Amino acid sequence: QVQVVESGGGLVQAGGSLSLSCTCSGCTVSRYVVGWFRQAPGKEREFVAAATRNGGLTYYGGSVKGRFTISRDNAKNTVYLQMNSLKPEDAAVYYCALDGRFTNPRAAVEYDYWGQGTQVTVSS
Repeated sequence: QVQVVESGGGLVQAGGSLSLSCTCSGCTVSRYVVGWFRQAPGKEREFVAAATRNGGLTYYGGSVKGRFTISRDNAKNTVYLQMNSLKPEDAAVYYCALDGRFTNPRAAVEYDYWGQGTQVTVSS
């Protein structure tokens, strides 16, 4: 059974940095496109970033481009999201998801497996 687990969330001041990790049990991360999404209270789930299986291609949402970096270490079965220059509007629950295909990495509906999410809070 595939289980996706995020970690690394927490409280950070605006302008600070935070690094999230995503790993899975019962699966091999290298077989999947991995995406990060976020959802703030009262808002729809938003695409943040995605990386292809070997990390050769990466995609970013417009609001995080230039500040966030997705990377993956397939040997460690882990994908990371480095978040810099955080803003209060970045506060949300961040989800990691795995996609067995490669059709539209920005679309949440394409992803097969989801983690429970990790909370990121940014104080102003």
